Amino acid sequence: MKPTDIGAPDYFHKVVDCQWACPSHTPVPEYIRLIAAGRYDDAYMVNWNSNVFPGILGRTCDRPCEPACRRSRVEDAPPEGAIGAALGATREPVAICRLKRVAADNKVDIRARLPLAPKKKNGKRIACVGAGPASLTVARDLVPHGYHVVVYDGDMKAGGMMRTQIPKFRLPEEVIDEEVGYILGLGVEFRAGKRVDSMKALLAEDYDAIFVGSGAPRGRDLDVPGRKEAAKHIHIGIDWLSSVSFGHVTKVSKRVIVLGGGNTAMDCCRTSKRLGGEDVKVIVRSGFDEMKASPWEKEDAMHEGIPILNYLVPKEFTHAKGKLTGVTFEKVAAQYDADGPNQGRRRLVPTGEPDQHYACDEVLVAVGQENAFPWIEKDCGIAFDEWGMPVVDKVTLQSSLPRVYFGGDAAFGPKNIIWAVAHGHEAAVSIDKFCQGEDVTQRPPPMVHLMSQKMGIHEWSYDNEIALDRRYKVPWRDPSQTLKNIKVEVELGFDRATAFKEAERCLNCDVQTVFINTKCIECDACVDICPMDCISFTINGEEPDLRTRLTAPANNLTQDLYVSSTLKTGRIMAKDEDVCLHCGLCAERCPTGAWDMQKFLLDMTHAGPGCRSRAPKKEPELV
Repeated sequence: MKPTDIGAPDYFHKVVDCQWACPSHTPVPEYIRLIAAGRYDDAYMVNWNSNVFPGILGRTCDRPCEPACRRSRVEDAPPEGAIGAALGATREPVAICRLKRVAADNKVDIRARLPLAPKKKNGKRIACVGAGPASLTVARDLVPHGYHVVVYDGDMKAGGMMRTQIPKFRLPEEVIDEEVGYILGLGVEFRAGKRVDSMKALLAEDYDAIFVGSGAPRGRDLDVPGRKEAAKHIHIGIDWLSSVSFGHVTKVSKRVIVLGGGNTAMDCCRTSKRLGGEDVKVIVRSGFDEMKASPWEKEDAMHEGIPILNYLVPKEFTHAKGKLTGVTFEKVAAQYDADGPNQGRRRLVPTGEPDQHYACDEVLVAVGQENAFPWIEKDCGIAFDEWGMPVVDKVTLQSSLPRVYFGGDAAFGPKNIIWAVAHGHEAAVSIDKFCQGEDVTQRPPPMVHLMSQKMGIHEWSYDNEIALDRRYKVPWRDPSQTLKNIKVEVELGFDRATAFKEAERCLNCDVQTVFINTKCIECDACVDICPMDCISFTINGEEPDLRTRLTAPANNLTQDLYVSSTLKTGRIMAKDEDVCLHCGLCAERCPTGAWDMQKFLLDMTHAGPGCRSRAPKKEPELV
C-alpha cells in the first residue's frame, strides 16, 4: 500500500466518524468537550456555525451521527483485556443529539456573537421561496456578506415544517421562535403570508438568484375502496398536523388508526393520544424493523401505550351512511429474491390468511410525502424529471436555469432538517459564486488544521481517560402530565451533571494519532501498550492481504488503514483506525516521540470570500 496522505482533508475527516456522517459536518467532539468544560455558549456557537438550529436539532434531528459513533463499534467487538471487557458491557453510541440540546438549554444570550449585516449592501438581491430550514440557512449564510435576502412564505411565522409539522410536545414554540429569530434578526426581509404563485413572476422581478426551499408539502393519499365515501373522517397526516399546529384541530375521535411507518406517523399517533384518542393504533405494511421511523420515535410511541401492527396492507375503508366504521387489511409477509437482477429485493406477498378488520372512527394517512410545484410553469426553463422532481445538480443544487437553486425536501424529496441545512450551506456557496461571476462547480476544499495536544511528556490538553459508563438516559416527564396537554414537552433534557458524565463517554476521535516515521526506532512499545491491538509493524502488501496480517484483523473496509512509509527494517506501520480509542497511550509510551496526539479541526467552506477563487481586497464591513 502507498503511504497515507494525512494532509488530504478527507483522511482524518473520515476518522471522525460522527462529523463525517453529519450532513453539515458539525465538529461533534469539539462541542462535546466544550460542554464537559461547562462552556455552553462556545459549544452552542460551534453548532450554530455548522447546523444553524442547535436547540431545534437537539430535540428533533434524525441523528445520522450516532450510528456512526465509534463508541458503539469498539464496544460491539471488544478485544480481550480489562478495557475491552468493560467497554463490551455498554455498546451504545454517545448521546450526541441530546448533548447538542444541553448547549442550547444552558447558554446565555449569544446575540452579541452573531454576525452583523454590513451597512453597505453588495447590490445583489436573492429570493428564497419558503421559510423552512433550507431557506433560512441560505439567508443566514448570505446576509452577513452584503446580500439582500427576501424570504417568502404563505404562513405568518417563519420556520416551515419545523413549526407546522413537528408537534409542540417534541419541539416547543419558544425554541423555534428563538432560533428562527436569530436568523431574521441578521437583516433578512421576511414577507410573511406571501405565497409565491408563479415562478415566471418571480423571475421577472429584480432578483439575481432564487432559492426554492418550499419542502415536500403534499402528503400521499391511498386510493382504496371507501376512500371517497368516508372522506370526512380520513385525513392526510401532514395536513392534519399543520391544522393541529395552527389550532384548527383541537380534538380527535376516540378510536384512531394511523396508516404509515415513518416519523410523521409517529407524530400523528402521539398527537392523537393527546387530543382525546383512547384507542390509537399504528398499522404498517412493512415489518417493524423496516419502518422508516427512527428507532427512538417508535420507542416513544410504544412507551405511551400505542401499539404498532405490522405486515398489514389496507384493502378497504368500511363505512355506513357516510360514517367511517373501520379499515380492512390483507395480511402479507416479506419475501426476498434469491437470485437474478433483483437479488435481495423485498416483495410483500399475501399469506392467504383471512382479512383483518379494525374498527375506528378516524384515519390519519401518513404513507409518505411528495413534492408539489404547481406554481412553477413548465415553460419557464426549469427541467423536471419523470417523477415531477426538478433536475438539480447534487453538489451545487443548481437547476437547469442557472440562477435558480433548490434545496431541502424540494430538491430530493423528504429528509430530515439537518439535510435541509446542509443543502442550504451548499446552495449559498453556489449563489455567492454565481453572483460574483464564478464557476459554481469550482468549490475549494475545507480548511484543515492539526494542532498538537502535548502539554508535557505525559500530559495532554484533552481528557484521554476512557469512561466506562453506560449511555445515560434522557429523563421524561410523567405521562400523566404529557398526555393531557399537547404543548407540554415530553423530554426534560440532561441536567449539567449528567451532561458532563455523558460527554465524558466521547472518545475524542478528532484528536488524531499522528505517526512520524523518521523518529521511529521500531521498538514496538506502542504495539505492546495499545488496548485495542490496532497498531502493527509488518511487511507491506496489497490491502486485502495486509488487513488479514495485522495484530487484530481490520475487517471494516469502510475505514481506511493508516500506513507509514517504509521504515529502516523494511517494515511499515499499519494502524486500524476503526477501533482506535484515541487514548494517547501509544504517544505516552513512545520513547522517541514518533507518535503525537494532534487535534484535527475541519473548517467547512461556506459562502463568502473563502468560497471564491478570487478573494476581494478586503472583507465586507461588519460594523
